[in-house]
Amino acid sequence: MQQPPKYTVRRLQPTDALSFYAAVRESIDDLTYWMPWCSKEYALSDAQAWMETANNMWATGAEYPMGIFDANTGVVVGGTGVNHINRAYRIGNIGYWVSSTHTGQGVARFAAHQAAVHGFKELGLTRLEIVVLTHNKASQRVAERIGAKFECEARNRVYFQGAPHNAFVYSLLPDDLL
Repeated sequence: MQQPPKYTVRRLQPTDALSFYAAVRESIDDLTYWMPWCSKEYALSDAQAWMETANNMWATGAEYPMGIFDANTGVVVGGTGVNHINRAYRIGNIGYWVSSTHTGQGVARFAAHQAAVHGFKELGLTRLEIVVLTHNKASQRVAERIGAKFECEARNRVYFQGAPHNAFVYSLLPDDLL
């Protein structure tokens, strides 16, 4: 008998702001390195503003940010989503982050897979990319474990901490999902 998932991925709601804020604050030392939106001054008002922005993005179809939640408690344990959507070419990008106390438990793999399912089944995309800094080994493993194919090292692909950096580009097609 298959166990129910330990996590869920869904659209963020205004009522998620406090839990989102707690997940960010608990992970602040790790997140500030990787995430340009995160700083040591991250406040509850930032999380509340993100909930509003996320809902506006869904409403306009610009992007689809989602939260990763503990299935038992409903607590936010990270974020994922589909962004950088090009509707003419039916492509998009998947991103993800996981709170520090939940890393190494398969959360990012589960969330990236769920985001990909959303991109393919709900949005009708035919290609999703995962763009990973060359030194981000954990994100590389996530991409590989959900079936994404390594395509290339793209020069100056990501602007990171004030400078351009090379990044690995992985792609997913609907049939690639593991």
